[in-house]
Amino acid sequence: MKTAVPGPKAQELLKRKQQVVARGPFNTVLTFAEKGEGALLTDVDGNTFIDFAGAIGTLNVGHCPPRVVEAIKKQAEQYIHPCFNVMMYEPYIRLAEELARITPGDFPKKTFLANSGAEAVENAVKIARKYTGRKGIISFERGYHGRTLLTMTLTSKVRPYKFQFGPFAPEVYRVGHPYYYRAPEGMSAEQLDRELLNRLETFFLAEAPAEEIAAVIIEPVQGEGGFIVPSVPFMQGLKKICERFGILFIADEIQTGFGRTGSMFAIEQFGVVPDLITLSKSLGAGIPISAVVGRAEIMDAPEAGEIGGTYCGSPLGCAAALEVIKIIEEEGLVARSQQIGQAIMGRFRQWQTLYPKIGDVRGLGAMCAMELVKDPVSKAPDKELTQRIIHNAQQKGLILLSAGLYGNVIRVLVPLVITDEQLEEGLQVLESVLKEELH
Repeated sequence: MKTAVPGPKAQELLKRKQQVVARGPFNTVLTFAEKGEGALLTDVDGNTFIDFAGAIGTLNVGHCPPRVVEAIKKQAEQYIHPCFNVMMYEPYIRLAEELARITPGDFPKKTFLANSGAEAVENAVKIARKYTGRKGIISFERGYHGRTLLTMTLTSKVRPYKFQFGPFAPEVYRVGHPYYYRAPEGMSAEQLDRELLNRLETFFLAEAPAEEIAAVIIEPVQGEGGFIVPSVPFMQGLKKICERFGILFIADEIQTGFGRTGSMFAIEQFGVVPDLITLSKSLGAGIPISAVVGRAEIMDAPEAGEIGGTYCGSPLGCAAALEVIKIIEEEGLVARSQQIGQAIMGRFRQWQTLYPKIGDVRGLGAMCAMELVKDPVSKAPDKELTQRIIHNAQQKGLILLSAGLYGNVIRVLVPLVITDEQLEEGLQVLESVLKEELH
């Protein structure tokens, strides 16, 4: 680190930003990128950070992976955007073939490509409604699915996502999701799972009939909600209820996909095969692209022209995504995710024994988090402490993110190409900040 953050050049850019950029977008680190490589980011003042945020899980293969950069260059020299709705191109077909190959489910699949995670979710809902002829959609407490009207409606956090942005989309319902750390006192994980599944069955009697529900949509691990991992029995029980009532099961793997959790897709670890799966973030290594992949008969429900968009499945995004899949498979990043997760969670558990304010540590693969509380008895969330730790870590060259309904969770989404030395240095920085704040 050469300067405090923000440094002189960043401060000048911040002044310019305040004049011309809407204040709505939030910025975690108050500086500006100059160069990214692997798990490192260097800002305009020459400060180099270890990136434990990975563009909110977008960079599983790291910043500027040379193979992806070359694939994008090669595609850009050939054609940039003939628009798939006007003249088709082969990379779209090739990517659809690859996604059918690597996603869960031993049945014929088809793919629709879009631009963003929210757009993938919107289209998954459209497809589910068209196929089933039903209108209702169920999402879960603390779930996050995007910021558009429909995905904001599906999302379960008022501030900053929903406050004063209503009215919201109709026929969207929300039900309980397990949060084992904050379960009622004396209630076991098994009891909580059973209670929540029973409540879902009651929901069909009290709120909306199962015959009018098109789909449930769930993150295999809640991202913005605080990296909350449901149990295998809960997920399997949810799938059985869906099957019994003809409700489609949509897995939102936008943050959990592409090796992040120790398997190519997190849902694989629950023994559940979704009917539809939404993908984005690390699919394109930073190039905007997303996908809905699912059973062929479901995906074919919309007629020609009923789903689409000018930039959907751009050739540059397809080229990047095809190379990303190769990198993950050829460089063993799924196994690497397991190693990274073991290293991080091992340290988190050590710190938890030292510092009572670390109330819970949890995660799946390299999707890891710690929840900070004012004391371990009340479990009162400590958002202020969380923000101080993140800010102080930045000053020492480590980028972290918060999460959770209460803003008191530190989440880690390191690029899976991080070296052992970089990972250890980042953990040492975090450890030093924890010592300063918690001793």
